[in-house]
Amino acid sequence: MTSLIEPAQTEGAAPLAEALDEVRRSAQSLLADLAHRPRALRIRAGDVVVEMEWTEQQQAPAATPAPAPAPEAPDTPPAPPPGVGISSPIVGTFYRAAEPGGTPFVSEGDQVRRGQQVGIVEAMKLMIPVEADADGRILAVHTADGAPVEFGERLMTIDPQAG
Repeated sequence: MTSLIEPAQTEGAAPLAEALDEVRRSAQSLLADLAHRPRALRIRAGDVVVEMEWTEQQQAPAATPAPAPAPEAPDTPPAPPPGVGISSPIVGTFYRAAEPGGTPFVSEGDQVRRGQQVGIVEAMKLMIPVEADADGRILAVHTADGAPVEFGERLMTIDPQAG
């Protein structure tokens, strides 16, 4: 690395030298935090200029990334029970009842008919009904009342054999 320091010709060279040393240390600290070292650096403060330039041979080799740790066994959610899934028609908030504290549209074990409303997904102040996709019995309710849901997320499962 070549370095050029051009101090102004003034009285009080000792404080100036200390200031230049502080600028140099600060610049080196800044450079140490960079992922890639620049080819040149120039700092100017009034009449004082600090320049640093690196030749190809003096550049630090590119850091090689550490190998990724071996992936742990993924936490796979339990598979939903077999049957026909009722999925969220949109991203939003799932509600099991028409109003807060109200009786849920359906509960586990209830018989439902295709097209029957089983819940609501609220999205941007719009209430979108969730309907059963088949006749049958509600095997499981997978989503809590008031929980955020994604498009296509399974909300409930119906056993069509019990219909």
